[in-house]
Amino acid sequence: MDSKEFPLDALPAACASMVRGEGARLAAALALDERRRDGGFSLRYVFSVPAKRSYVELRGRIPAGAAAFPSSAALVPAAHAFEREIREFFGLDPQGHPDPRNLLLHEDWPEAVHPLRKEFSWNAKTRREAGREFPFLKVTGEGVFEIPVGPVHAGVIEPGHFRFSVAGEPVVNLEVRLGYVHRGLEKLFEGRLALAAAALAERISGDNSIAHALAYCRAVEDLAGRTPPPRAQALRAILLELERLYNHAGDVAGIAADTGFVFGGAQMLILRERLLRENERLSGRRLLRGWLEPGGLARDAAPGSLETLAAALESCEADYREIEKLILGADSLMDRVVGAGVLDRRVAVDLGGVGPAARASGVDGDLRRDHPVGLEAELGFQPALRREGDVRARMLVRMEEIAESFRVLRALQARMPDGPWTVPINGVGPGEGVGWAESSRGEVLHWLRAGPDGTIERLKIKDPSFSNWPLVPWAVQGDIVPDFPLINKSFGLSYAGHDR
Repeated sequence: MDSKEFPLDALPAACASMVRGEGARLAAALALDERRRDGGFSLRYVFSVPAKRSYVELRGRIPAGAAAFPSSAALVPAAHAFEREIREFFGLDPQGHPDPRNLLLHEDWPEAVHPLRKEFSWNAKTRREAGREFPFLKVTGEGVFEIPVGPVHAGVIEPGHFRFSVAGEPVVNLEVRLGYVHRGLEKLFEGRLALAAAALAERISGDNSIAHALAYCRAVEDLAGRTPPPRAQALRAILLELERLYNHAGDVAGIAADTGFVFGGAQMLILRERLLRENERLSGRRLLRGWLEPGGLARDAAPGSLETLAAALESCEADYREIEKLILGADSLMDRVVGAGVLDRRVAVDLGGVGPAARASGVDGDLRRDHPVGLEAELGFQPALRREGDVRARMLVRMEEIAESFRVLRALQARMPDGPWTVPINGVGPGEGVGWAESSRGEVLHWLRAGPDGTIERLKIKDPSFSNWPLVPWAVQGDIVPDFPLINKSFGLSYAGHDR
């Protein structure tokens, strides 16, 4: 990863130049507490540059005694949420930011306590301060009223609060308030041995266990200057596609169920269950955990297991083709999803949207093609792309990606190299590394710094849901509140991945 240092006041213009001049996308922004080294803080803005198949990092220094920096959000809207997070977790003020409210720490959190500063211990007991309310945006006017929904919901889903402002039936504004499942994971990583923390990375977002573990392992390997052997890279790619398959099957099933097409949704859930059972047969875990580690894999695939998997996937693919016809031929479903929850391409680009949600609005990006690792460069990934930006488009992108994953899995098994499945890494640090993976929801990014003893000093986790939750309010505008569950489901977002 290339790094460039800028004076603090020149950083916003440099970030804007990356987006406008080089066609880059802001993948993450983070702060580091370096007061024990030089008394100050530092900022990093990490950009994906597909044209160079690389990530580029822009750096800025906040000198000792200062606690503010110029916001880049006005020039690079994708920085909006990252800078809010920096403000609350580090106590650094992004001057000129259009929205200074907390993002994840709720209104009872003490304003002077910043949990990613080094003096804050991971097991500290913080006294909460009652009496404050979150300042939701108030939409006024004749006939405008609010509908608060959540954070406790009628279904078995994660907690989130949705504040609708409506004029008659159409939604005028939606504010999404998350942070209810924030677990402080970035703090929990600090002090752990970098070589032994992959198991925690798997638990950032349960249904993206492989994607997060893979991004983390790649960050460690980048820091250590080690490359996993070809067999390990091929097996990792297989696990990532298996994870994509069962997630996409579940998301399409949810869309079908929310339109009342229960039979089609049930058929897709049966397929998802079969895929999960194949995961367990291959790895011993339905969610594929416990297999990835820095340097490659904890073990090789058992003899004959890949052949058994290939036969099972052939049967699953044949069944999927029949389910695909069933769903696409259901007029009641298709009529409901056309034109619902339209997300404009410009919004998706400006806010840094990723994955199927962005590709359904015409944003052509996929890390397997844009930042390939190992065999990924040889597989000819063709990202599914739509331009309508509605629920139908997001569903069709997932369905096309299911078909593509079956193709990729066949290609990977046909090219499976022999040889070792891991390379030893005796130690890491001091230094920094970055790792990534294209999950079923989009880009997962891990930025890692380790100290001289190989322990983690800072891990920045960017889950795709952190980039995509801000898209939802834009997609809902003009629709009616009863359509919100369907629109929300079509984005397929993770509360836990966003909150971390």
